[in-house]
Amino acid sequence: MTATGPAVTVVEVAPRDGLQNEKVELTTAQKRELVGRAVGFGARRVEVTSFVHPRKVPAMADAEALVELLPTDDGIAYSALVLNERGLDRAIDAGVTEINAVVHCTDTFSDRNQGTDIDGGVAIWHRIARTAREAGVTANLTIAVAFGCPFEGEVPVDRLRAILGRVLEEAPTELSLADTIGVAVPKDVRERFAVAADLVPSGLPLRAHFHDTRSCGIANALAAVEAGVTILDASLGGIGGCPFAPNATGNIATEDLAYALDRTGVSHGLDTVALQDAGVWLEGVFGRRLPAMVLHAGGFPGGG
Repeated sequence: MTATGPAVTVVEVAPRDGLQNEKVELTTAQKRELVGRAVGFGARRVEVTSFVHPRKVPAMADAEALVELLPTDDGIAYSALVLNERGLDRAIDAGVTEINAVVHCTDTFSDRNQGTDIDGGVAIWHRIARTAREAGVTANLTIAVAFGCPFEGEVPVDRLRAILGRVLEEAPTELSLADTIGVAVPKDVRERFAVAADLVPSGLPLRAHFHDTRSCGIANALAAVEAGVTILDASLGGIGGCPFAPNATGNIATEDLAYALDRTGVSHGLDTVALQDAGVWLEGVFGRRLPAMVLHAGGFPGGG
């Protein structure tokens, strides 16, 4: 199907969000190959690692070693997650030029993931934003558990609006809303991104991060595009999940997202043949069937 609608950028997050909660531990060399395969299937933005405490997220303990293996002149934006100033310092020292920071919508989840409450998280973001700007590093922000929390339940829209108002005092390069535990439905997506669109400065891109825990992830991604979101996170094979969220499952699968965007007429810039090959390779590395549906079913019959 020929793309006739809007274009979106897909950020491949398997090397970071995909691997952080998996039992299979990849070597640094395997992670480098995963990143390379993402670039090979057309990803021009790849979240490669996180600079967090290795005891809390052991899978990311080789962050510096992995970044050292990545090209610096290939035109690809390699980003990393940081949760505090120490993580930002490590990322800058490693040569990372784009970071993703996080502010949470509930105190309980924020404490478990970041070791502080919402107020503390907002203050950390303001400091990270200023330091990153001074260092010439692109600083993006994700609002986590923006659709619901495993510990506190519903997240009122008014709370999201209030948090957005506070974090936007130091505007990020782009703003993401994350359904960290996969509870959202398209109605929620349209409602909450409308709030974000109303508050962000003109021209600031909106980004969405969905998990497929309850099989609504792809529908939510399409709803986000309809709501004006131009950047979507996805994970090869659908691997991953949050280590601080009970019963967490992976991000929406890159294979499934590409198929849905293709059939909707939305351009995404990925090579679906190379994408399929990368999924087969990753399934071999993991030694088990991965969640991505299109990886096993293939594309539209007769259409690849």
